[in-house]
Amino acid sequence: MKGNLIILTSPSGGGKGTLILHLMSMNIGIGYSVSYTTRKMREGEINGRDYFFVTDEDFKTRIANNEFLEYATVHGNYYGTSKALVDSHIAEGKDVILEIDVQGAKIVLKKMPQAVSIFIMPPSFEALSYRLTTRATETSEQLSLRLNNSFDEVREYEDFEYVVINDEIDSATKRLESIILAERQKRVRQMDAIKDILNSFNASKQRITGENKIGNGQKRRSKY
Repeated sequence: MKGNLIILTSPSGGGKGTLILHLMSMNIGIGYSVSYTTRKMREGEINGRDYFFVTDEDFKTRIANNEFLEYATVHGNYYGTSKALVDSHIAEGKDVILEIDVQGAKIVLKKMPQAVSIFIMPPSFEALSYRLTTRATETSEQLSLRLNNSFDEVREYEDFEYVVINDEIDSATKRLESIILAERQKRVRQMDAIKDILNSFNASKQRITGENKIGNGQKRRSKY
């Protein structure tokens, strides 16, 4: 069985990164697709874990080589999703979570409509503003841009299958986990396993039917 692509998106400051960290610590068998970006690395981030931090020139070379499932310019920087990383996780039968901006998420959904799409909704504008302000990773101009963009981004929830309101990190993580686990139980995602089970029933039915025929034949002969 192939894995599921799980798209997780939100306005900037919605808390999707923190939710993913908590989700990954629960060990429920999920891979993480590390995206590429041209923005500067923030304090505490690690290249190859949080993002692959590359130059504009490197990013444009990857675009020319058709390496991205999607890419977009967000808040003045390039962001892109590696096709090879996503495909390798799914081929291994592992669910892979894609943390992505709203614009990129919609592009991926057009290419892969079977993906599981989840919108992380902040509980209020004040909560979103507080998260962006207290993390202190943007200049005042960048902060203003992200806050202004959030007014439009938060209304994009209608294009996604699930909505998780990130009001409290532990409960929001559990709701996110429940969506992922439930998706694995869908009939269409278990057809390979179901076919194997049905084959075992068919084989047993043929064996038992054959044994019954032999038994009935022996009974008939014993009457004469």
